[in-house]
Amino acid sequence: MSRLHYQSLWRWICVRILALAIGTVVVIALCMWLRFAIENLWVLHHMPLSIRQEFLRLHGNPELNLVRFHQIVDEGWGARYSDPSIASADWIMVGILVVVMIPFIVLLGLKAARPLSAQFSRLADAAGAVSKGDFRTRVEPVKNAPAELIQFTEDFNIMMQQLAGYERELRASHVAMAHELRSPLTAAVGRLQGMLDGVFQPEPKQLAMVMKQLLHLNRLIDELHLLSLADAGQLNLSKSQLDLVELLRERVAWLKPQATAAGMTLSITAEGTGSYLGDPFRLGQVFGILMDNALRYAAIGKNLDIRLQRLVSGYEITFRDCGPGVDADFLPLMFDRFTRAESSRARHSGGSGLGLSIARAICEAHGGNVSASLAENGGLVISVRLPEMPPATQ
Repeated sequence: MSRLHYQSLWRWICVRILALAIGTVVVIALCMWLRFAIENLWVLHHMPLSIRQEFLRLHGNPELNLVRFHQIVDEGWGARYSDPSIASADWIMVGILVVVMIPFIVLLGLKAARPLSAQFSRLADAAGAVSKGDFRTRVEPVKNAPAELIQFTEDFNIMMQQLAGYERELRASHVAMAHELRSPLTAAVGRLQGMLDGVFQPEPKQLAMVMKQLLHLNRLIDELHLLSLADAGQLNLSKSQLDLVELLRERVAWLKPQATAAGMTLSITAEGTGSYLGDPFRLGQVFGILMDNALRYAAIGKNLDIRLQRLVSGYEITFRDCGPGVDADFLPLMFDRFTRAESSRARHSGGSGLGLSIARAICEAHGGNVSASLAENGGLVISVRLPEMPPATQ
């Protein structure tokens, strides 16, 4: 929406009230002046030339002959011209003007208040639609409405957009969550039922398969619990002074067997040390998720380049692989829950679709963020920014 110039509510009301009041007084005064001007011209026009000349001479200085001056006025304008009574022509004229002006004042006042009323009406209608569960409703701004009301309308539309997004994400998450939880549970129940029916022997191999599904189910529940805590702002961090470079090397050493099996090299490039105040367990979880993600889907590139760079206030850690990457349209959705570029491949490789969501939640809990972009020469680049918090926040 284009940004137009809108007046503040106080100025909007003052301008219209003052304009209406001053305009009414000016119109009444102008009508009174026209009435006197036309009447004077009419009387002077029909006055004999000699008497007119005498009146004009006395008009500038009535004290020369005050009696004659009033005699001419009474003959030309009438004996009651100077009557101060409420029934005089002047007061009658004022009364007529007031009666005539009242409808115009009412109409102009209603027209001036129309933008305010129209904007409130649109907001009320939209609020009614929202109360019925329609989060797609939007409110169009009314031209010439106050600035505060226009800002309120814009904030209302942004709020509705966010609520609609939350609703879509919630519905999609519920469907995906039910599917993800049902898969290992169904496999475990089916295997146990087979052993009870005698189809499978209750041997360690069969029990290990059941345990594997139950562990997978337990992992999903733990991940969902972590995301729920993050959404509620209750993700507690056990902060301590740590070295990000050492933490990265630790995670590389942990994943080295899987990387060797996949034929992938994990290399770390750092500018000095990475002293940082954060939660080593949670940050290690983030680094592990991003490395594991590269091992799953970018092993074909044979290399994962990890770089730690010191910023003005904080650090930036980039994870660049040489794999096939993803579609550009998928980049904004990468960190949503249960989102996979290739669902079947991700599920068979053990991914739950929650890893990147967890990484984002942990980074945001540290006051940072994580983003993804496509490398110029192919592959995917995931950047983690961890700002240093001021002492008061720490």
